[in-house]
Amino acid sequence: MFARWGRFVYRRRWAVLVASAVLLALSVAGIITGGTLVGNGGFGATLPAGQAAKLEANELHPKQGKTKTSEITLLFSSPTMVATGADFKAALEGALAPLQSDSRVSSITTPYTVPPLDQANLISRDGHEALVIVNLNDSSPAAQRYYQTLVSKVRQGTLQVVATGQVPLNEAFNGTLEADLQRAEYVALPITLLMLVLIFAAVVAAALPLSVGLLAIVGGVGGTLFLARFTDVSQYAINVVTLIGLAVAIDYSLFVVNRFRDELAAGASREDAIAITMSTAGRAITFSGVTVAIGLSAMLFYQGTFLASMGAAGAIVVGIAVVYGLTFLPAVLAVLGPHVDRFRVPYLGRRRPEGTGAWHTMALWVMRRPVVVLVPALAVLLLAGSPFLQLRLANADVDALPPSNEARQGYDTLLRDFPGQDQTTVEAVIYYPSGSPLTSGHVGDIYDLSRRLAQLPNVLRVQSIVNVDPSYSKADYERLFGQPVAGLPPTLQQALSLTTGQHLTVLYVVTNKQYTSDEARSLVRAVRGEHIPDGQVLATGATAFDLDIVDFVLSKTPTAISAVILITYIVLFLLTGSVVLPLKAVITNLFSISASFGALVFIFQQGHLSDLLGFTPQSIDPSIPVILFSIVFGMSMDYEVLLISRIQEEYRRTGDNQSGVALGLEKSGRLITGAAAIMCAVFLAFGLAQVVIIKSIGIGLAVAILIDATVVRILIVPSVMRILGRANWWAPRPLALLHARIGAGDMRPVAQQAPSPS
Repeated sequence: MFARWGRFVYRRRWAVLVASAVLLALSVAGIITGGTLVGNGGFGATLPAGQAAKLEANELHPKQGKTKTSEITLLFSSPTMVATGADFKAALEGALAPLQSDSRVSSITTPYTVPPLDQANLISRDGHEALVIVNLNDSSPAAQRYYQTLVSKVRQGTLQVVATGQVPLNEAFNGTLEADLQRAEYVALPITLLMLVLIFAAVVAAALPLSVGLLAIVGGVGGTLFLARFTDVSQYAINVVTLIGLAVAIDYSLFVVNRFRDELAAGASREDAIAITMSTAGRAITFSGVTVAIGLSAMLFYQGTFLASMGAAGAIVVGIAVVYGLTFLPAVLAVLGPHVDRFRVPYLGRRRPEGTGAWHTMALWVMRRPVVVLVPALAVLLLAGSPFLQLRLANADVDALPPSNEARQGYDTLLRDFPGQDQTTVEAVIYYPSGSPLTSGHVGDIYDLSRRLAQLPNVLRVQSIVNVDPSYSKADYERLFGQPVAGLPPTLQQALSLTTGQHLTVLYVVTNKQYTSDEARSLVRAVRGEHIPDGQVLATGATAFDLDIVDFVLSKTPTAISAVILITYIVLFLLTGSVVLPLKAVITNLFSISASFGALVFIFQQGHLSDLLGFTPQSIDPSIPVILFSIVFGMSMDYEVLLISRIQEEYRRTGDNQSGVALGLEKSGRLITGAAAIMCAVFLAFGLAQVVIIKSIGIGLAVAILIDATVVRILIVPSVMRILGRANWWAPRPLALLHARIGAGDMRPVAQQAPSPS
């Protein structure tokens, strides 16, 4: 089938190139007309915390969904003046004067516009800083387009001002991600071109994989933005698409171009060279693309989080890379023919006779002592993966931004210097589906619940309709809320308007523990463990979302991993016709993945190399292990498919397992190493990112590919295949017949070994 496709592409090469141009045009159109990416906070509505937040919003803020607003937090400071002084006040009000008349500003809250009791929360502990909240009429995405212009209108004068809060932090994430992407491309592309020239020893041949990589990126970005028109897609998706697309497309093109050059050098015509290339390398990259897409499909099991969108985006770019590898690339090769070797680099790329070279020698050396090599190699991988046992998951926060970012610095100052800003609030939503929270019995139950919550460890206070005045008893609250609202004291009326709706009321449980801490999570669990007659006790807030996302990821992971392994096993069986090799591939890949996970915890959670890499050590975002597993499993299978395909080809030609392994490694080892080196360069370029999530993905992938291309492919694969011998290719007779009927594998017969002298 693939050979026939190769001949079709050769004979219709110009039509295929036109079709590729049409696909490129559609990709560009997708970029131009695509939807808007969203922050990760836009996901999670189906989680328990999201459902509680929706109930709360519908009853307490029914117009919130129709009118979206945003805010900027300004920190004014002076080393000499104090915020309670008249000179500081005059300077601050003068600085804010240009904003008072700006139509984009709905209100401005300063320490001098709030009641005296609230003023202390807007002045720093040392008295030299003041907090100002600027409320805007537009949503955060719209406000990000002009907030810097707005802040520039503030007259600093004798005061220093730093902007942070919702809009600046969101803009900081978007701007930093965009800068990270540009930096990665500027670093990765020239390095990749140089490495391709070293591999191919010819400029034209080296330019082809890079061209396919750029086409795949454009197609992947276009497809992702088009997808964003119909569903929420994470703002991180473009970075992941670029990372995967460039690596995979170059990887596939490398094998196609190299095989085409080999066939031409062996004397094949252009048409035959294209046909053979498609039937070997083309078939391999198709199966490889399927395995990579299967790995990425693990993220589709996490519906309700941004992971699903990233899995879909990754699958799109891999699919486009395979399409270009089977259409555009062979069509260009058909046009170029021998000219693919134009502009050769002297002294590079000299061909060695078959059965010689470092890879052949290394394979034979390993297979002469397979157990001696295998045991230490597995021990090293297990040791490298041991830090993963200390993994702690928590949602990424402002700490994901680099410490040098101004908006993050302002946020850190806010938490450090202002009273109450380092506190966490767990929102306990008391919901009565068929009644009101203000009946006498319900008020008494809510009173008792608030007192139980106040006694929990690490709780500073509970704020609710039954905590307004400490002089009121339970009976007082039951009596007061039994009368019309208009007859209540003003403080109770205000509390009702802020916390109580027709069917629910909210208790705000305040702690001084960080919102992703174990103590704060324990409070959420304690709230959800409470019961109240006729009602439900729900929990929402930042900690509840953090806990729900972590629990959701952990609950879906066994199913996702099992499904990916099972489907990959089936695909590898269809490729090889063996039930042994897929099992070996899955087990060895899990070893390499564990090693990369260990490096992830060692570097980013435990903080090793944090000064060198410029980040704040922190818990691992729950999305990162999922993303790493999905990509690494797919990429590892990518190498497995490319290597095993060549080994199987040589095994069928020679009929000798050991010779097939040695020749397969000899003919593909250099390419796999070159492809791995290029992938590592691409991934390390993303490791230069300033956003910790992208940095950790880039470095984690680079470590995984380095381990896979060295320890796994050079040492573990040949040693295991030597130990298994002909059992590598075994399958029960019914499955062997099924494989032969399906015809998905290489069906050339195994050569008969010559009889030994004995």
